Amino acid sequence: SHRIDLHALTGGKAITLYAQHEVIKDLVAARLAARGELIFDGPATAVLGVDTATPRIRLRDGREISCDFVAGCDGFHGVCRKAIPAGARTDYPHVYPFGWFGILAEAKSSSKELIYARHDRGFALVSTRTPELQRLYFQCDPGDDAEGWSDDRIWEEFRLRLAGEDGFRLLEGKIVQKGIVAMRSYVVDPMQYGRLFLAGDAAHIVPPTGAKGMNLAVADVLVLSRAFAEFYSSGRTELLDRYSAVCLRRVWLAERFSRWMTAMTHRDPDADEFTHRLQLAELEYVTTSRPAATSLAENYVGLPMGS
Repeated sequence: SHRIDLHALTGGKAITLYAQHEVIKDLVAARLAARGELIFDGPATAVLGVDTATPRIRLRDGREISCDFVAGCDGFHGVCRKAIPAGARTDYPHVYPFGWFGILAEAKSSSKELIYARHDRGFALVSTRTPELQRLYFQCDPGDDAEGWSDDRIWEEFRLRLAGEDGFRLLEGKIVQKGIVAMRSYVVDPMQYGRLFLAGDAAHIVPPTGAKGMNLAVADVLVLSRAFAEFYSSGRTELLDRYSAVCLRRVWLAERFSRWMTAMTHRDPDADEFTHRLQLAELEYVTTSRPAATSLAENYVGLPMGS
């Protein structure tokens, strides 16, 4: 096993394991504290007139809301991206030939840090949801059926992929959730059209290997909020005009890192033995070269927000 000391390699930076359900709880609490309105079942069915001075959001009941701008934070399957004409945008999709089999288990933490494992049978990841609840994944066929895996078979697969000379012991427990996650990348360019601005999964998807999905969404919103603040305080549109260019620079760097991490740690079922050997050489280089480990660490903790 090899430890990548993120703190030492990045001048004191670190990562925070911040489960998305905890993020939602904190955002809801902050919104309630500010006495703001909360809408959990977004009723928007279309976004209209984004190339005019007054774009509109059409609701499920037929009503329309006129806006100065529309922030499209409605996810990959939302309606906002569809408001950009196909001829005015370029879509960059990529589908990986494997998925992640994920479980949530009632078990104590097996490690204080994330564990990434590369095995001839495929990738595995050990992470912590809470001190008593663990989230684990292993690489699988995306067409597999999660219900066809018994708990014993699942734990045996994890034991095989995590076995090593360091004596690591995986703490097991009751599996309370299991499922298969597709692995894909996606970017739309541009992220803005008229008075519509896309943010988060509405504009880009990264494979979870690099842990960059939520980070990118937060960075988008930071850039956009600053642009809105400048517009409403001074009437200037320079930051709004540059929104897509600023965000896409960061997005493509994160896409590069996430794809690199995925390629280095997963066994491609379609790859030949030459590619397999290159993968092992890449892993050896990253775990034995300080400059290489530093590059991984700098990208993993994240590029500066708003850069």
